Amino acid sequence: MKQFSFMKFRWLYFLISGVAIIPGLLFLLLFGLKLSIDFTGGSLLELRYQQKDPPVSINREEFQKLIGEEPVIISVQPSGNNQVIIRMPELSNERKEEVIGTLRPQFAGVEELRFETVGPTLGKELFQKTLAAIFVVSVGIILYVGRQFKSVKYGVSAVLAMFHDSLVLIGMFAIFGKLFGAEVDVLFVTALLTTLSFSVHDTIVVFDRIRENRKKHPSAEFETVVDASVLETLGRSINNSMTIIIMLLALVLLGGDTIRWFGVALLIGAVTGTFSSTFTAAPLLLLWDDLQQRRKLRK
Repeated sequence: MKQFSFMKFRWLYFLISGVAIIPGLLFLLLFGLKLSIDFTGGSLLELRYQQKDPPVSINREEFQKLIGEEPVIISVQPSGNNQVIIRMPELSNERKEEVIGTLRPQFAGVEELRFETVGPTLGKELFQKTLAAIFVVSVGIILYVGRQFKSVKYGVSAVLAMFHDSLVLIGMFAIFGKLFGAEVDVLFVTALLTTLSFSVHDTIVVFDRIRENRKKHPSAEFETVVDASVLETLGRSINNSMTIIIMLLALVLLGGDTIRWFGVALLIGAVTGTFSSTFTAAPLLLLWDDLQQRRKLRK
């Protein structure tokens, strides 16, 4: 089973993961995530206007002057050509119509595109359910993968690789939220859970090949078996991922503004999921096996 040794550079793979995760964690600790009304509660009003050059700037201060002191606008951001999204505390339909009425003298042909309201209780409940879903997924994967491969180290390694992908994605959105105003909403949660499933799916393919090669070559060193398995599955993983990445690139570049960040989240998840299944999960499995062997020698 002589072949190129991927696992010889496993510390380099861990270094690459650290470079991808640490900046995002720093932004997450310093600035946090920019949460949408799905989690914080409030109202979102998206408008379209006909004027190409409105008489006021598209910023929170100008809009606050137009509508008065109440409601206090949380944020204002463009969402496309002649479109704007306004986030405010929870509004009734009557108060929403009043807000639109105050904007009509300044913006010709104002048209309501979207109006969403989420109460603070529902937003908090959604956040708690998101955390619960991730916890349930993690426990389920550890139990299922551990049972199928008859060793908990496979399940734990798969979940650690899954958390690696989660940290990369969440950290990147902490950066995007600070620099570009990207919000974390229900679509982001969908992308996050999709990333977890994609990561584990690819990891199990690698682990299954490791199990097969261990049966075929019981006398071979575990590192040699892992290297052979990675080499055999790498082409399949790259080809499979490239079809997804090309589709997601088209979604990001050509899709509408409302789903662009959703596409970006899925794209990040596809890339990091492909990397982690081969260059995070397999090295972690090998590291676990090395620690087990050292303990046996000490005894």
